[in-house]
Amino acid sequence: MKIKHFTLLATLFTIISCSQKQDSEVIADIFKTAQSDTTSFHTLRILSSQYGKRLAGTPISVEAIQYMKRVMEGSNFDTVYLQECKVAHWNRGENEQGYAISKNSERERLVVCTLGNSVGTPSDGIKAEVVAVKSFDELSALGNKVKGKIVYFNKPMDQCKINSFEAYGEVVGFRFAGASVAARYGAIAVLVRSCTTAIDTFPHTGVMRYFETPKEIPAFSISTVHANLLDQMLVDDPKLKVYLKSDCKFLPEETSYNVIGEVRGTEFPKEFITVGGHIDSWDNTDGSHDDGGGCVQSIDVWRIFHELGYKPKHTLRVVMFIDEEMNQRGGRKYAELAKQNSEKHLFALESDGGCDRPIGFSFETDSVNFKKVQVYSKLFEPYSSNRFVNGGSGVDIGFLKDQNVVLAEMMADPTHYFDYHHSGFDTFDKVNKTSLQRGSAAMASLIYLVDKYSLK
Repeated sequence: MKIKHFTLLATLFTIISCSQKQDSEVIADIFKTAQSDTTSFHTLRILSSQYGKRLAGTPISVEAIQYMKRVMEGSNFDTVYLQECKVAHWNRGENEQGYAISKNSERERLVVCTLGNSVGTPSDGIKAEVVAVKSFDELSALGNKVKGKIVYFNKPMDQCKINSFEAYGEVVGFRFAGASVAARYGAIAVLVRSCTTAIDTFPHTGVMRYFETPKEIPAFSISTVHANLLDQMLVDDPKLKVYLKSDCKFLPEETSYNVIGEVRGTEFPKEFITVGGHIDSWDNTDGSHDDGGGCVQSIDVWRIFHELGYKPKHTLRVVMFIDEEMNQRGGRKYAELAKQNSEKHLFALESDGGCDRPIGFSFETDSVNFKKVQVYSKLFEPYSSNRFVNGGSGVDIGFLKDQNVVLAEMMADPTHYFDYHHSGFDTFDKVNKTSLQRGSAAMASLIYLVDKYSLK
């Protein structure tokens, strides 16, 4: 009993101390607490090494969900539960092939992978001439000249861009909509240079969609090393042919889940602050940066608060969203049920930009609320995380937008993010422990300020 009383008194003392400190002191304690514990780092190691390739709908994704549920059940939440949703199950298959056929009939292997949601090729594959373009305008100018051919979208990411997300935005449209556009001119397949800043042999995958197309044609990504090789071969032989083969397909929809940990607010239990990342990853990667890191950082927000004895005034929800990569069914379901249950969400924060050094936050809100959060930026100056911009938020929490919720996403240093994004290069050894935990601290600090001062 004496030990229990001592523990209770120690906890009360910590809570009182937190309430009496200046915000800058509390945030200093948050960063110190984040750096003094490696729980999130080791959780990420297990998630990456034992539950990689966890595309929504796959058996391994369900195992990852159960693992993260166990982690959260051991993390002092008031309650942990699964939120059910249906997800599509796209299967890549086992037989992706690509090679170039020279004018001498010699074959040169090309490392390719099918893009998510793509249809497969006929069983004997596709062999056709290749037409390289660098823009949709260039494709439009060629028109029906690409009929019966493979359109090769060959625009590299701009290495000169300081913000690699800007460079990514200039090329991702080819991956996302290239097959639909090319099909309208009679192309029989598309090949897309990997959307990456790296020169490597990993084809970087990602989701694509079919829009108003007369025919759904196969879509492939090609590694940058082999894209460069193909470029040279096309110079030597403009009539070069490429062979592509895949047996990807959709399987029946599966039942999956968001994982949610909840801490009941001390003053406003019916008002919610949500923080999360997405638990699914692509099927060719461990998904350490995208987005295992965001998941463990979100759990770490509550671990840090608990260590400091800080109990949030508003109910805190930590959410591991499912299916961000393909169809965002998890984010949609969370917002749908929030609306259905008339829940009032004050704020939602996401981490889905990698777990390198945190540099600030991007918000999606009106000018009035942005001015309120912008004043917090000075408190982040000592940690070089003080870039606050009103320019968008995360994909999963974005479905809360029509419920008048202030949304935000943590921004990490983007320099190397697209080196490993959506590829086999996104592994645990690319994660820096200090940067990961500083991200946790930055997120916890922002949530502490929003929780303390509210927004509306």
